[in-house]
Amino acid sequence: METATGRANQKARTRRAIVDACRDLARSGAEVTMPQVAKAALVSEATAYRYFPDLVSLLQEALEAVWPGPDEVLAPVAASTDPAERVAFATERLLRHVLAHQGAVRAMISHTIAAPARAGARPGLRFPLIEHALAPFGGPSPEAMTRLKRSLALACGAEALFVLTDLYGLSPDDAIGVAVHTARTLTEAAFARGPVSGGGS
Repeated sequence: METATGRANQKARTRRAIVDACRDLARSGAEVTMPQVAKAALVSEATAYRYFPDLVSLLQEALEAVWPGPDEVLAPVAASTDPAERVAFATERLLRHVLAHQGAVRAMISHTIAAPARAGARPGLRFPLIEHALAPFGGPSPEAMTRLKRSLALACGAEALFVLTDLYGLSPDDAIGVAVHTARTLTEAAFARGPVSGGGS
């Protein structure tokens, strides 16, 4: 007779297998769907849904530890006193990450657009990254900094990357180049209107 501990251990192993399968699919760049995840995890689709009510909740857990924190991402430019350099670097790193996990990113975007109430489930990696890139600097004004951050959220997001690759037909490298150039230009223009102060508020 199976013990309660044995059943709990089996459930934990099954859950881990589903999460690992989702993470592996995400890293492969393949399309991420619940049937594909279940197949890779060697479980039925019904079993996968018993552990995760929808693909968004599974993606949340699977991708939780994949992306490093802003400190780690921006470590190579930590000493830079040029906000445009820091923002451009952050944009490229973020979009390279999106490309490396685009199956999962596309699935997350698709499902949360179709169910707006679930939009908060998206990780929103760009926002802390933009904040961290600009944190050492003051700006022309608080209002100008807010406008810049909002503009950068459009320029360096996955949606912009997919517009350039899917609709405009650019290669991934060229699309990232356009996004990086746009982010740099927006930042340079914003700071050209006022002084840059290190350790800003």
